[in-house]
Amino acid sequence: MKMLIVDDHQLVRDGMRHVAEQLADAERGETVTVLEVSNHSEALECVRENPDLDLVLLDLCLPGVIGYAALVDLQDRHPDIPVAVISALDDPDIVRETLERGAMGFIPKSSSSRVILGALRLILSGGIYLPQQAINKKPPKLLPLTVATPPPVKITPKDLGLTDRQADVLKSILAGKSNKMICRELDLAPGTVKNHIGAILKALNVESRVQVVLVATKLGMAGAPKKIRETNPDRR
Repeated sequence: MKMLIVDDHQLVRDGMRHVAEQLADAERGETVTVLEVSNHSEALECVRENPDLDLVLLDLCLPGVIGYAALVDLQDRHPDIPVAVISALDDPDIVRETLERGAMGFIPKSSSSRVILGALRLILSGGIYLPQQAINKKPPKLLPLTVATPPPVKITPKDLGLTDRQADVLKSILAGKSNKMICRELDLAPGTVKNHIGAILKALNVESRVQVVLVATKLGMAGAPKKIRETNPDRR
């Protein structure tokens, strides 16, 4: 069994690795290999190098990532690899949005080792884990994000040379929608959506949809998040 933990805090990675290693079963000859990275770009590289991953445990609030962009990006690039979210947030709206975007489970970081172990076993067996406390807890209004100052002049998709249809796809990306959701809502074929996304990446001079959201926010584009999490600019 091979698992990847994506979190920018070493203590969290250490704790999750300790729990994950308990999934090993010496009598059955089952071992557990746990890989660790601290940001989204490293996660993409690690997943490319390890296509045999059984599960990715993804922190919802990574440096340089807005909202659900990292989850959607991983799902679109590697749809066959299950992804479960680990987060310090556990309000019902966030849990629901996470599952709607294809996550196999939502594991609060405040959970006990026993609960986390049970959640991992359920997810690895093909089930979906939903924390009970998330159902009962009154949700906060917003994710704990810091305000970014918008630029004085807003850039439009037309300014970037994008067509109206490409602008629609860009709007969907900024809303955190996956390729499947875009295909369904805009009535487009998967190949067409991929072509439009390619044109958007080229127009913004970026390599991933996570970077699309970041650049669009900096440009003050309509539909882009108004808030981003502060992060060290040297971390890629």
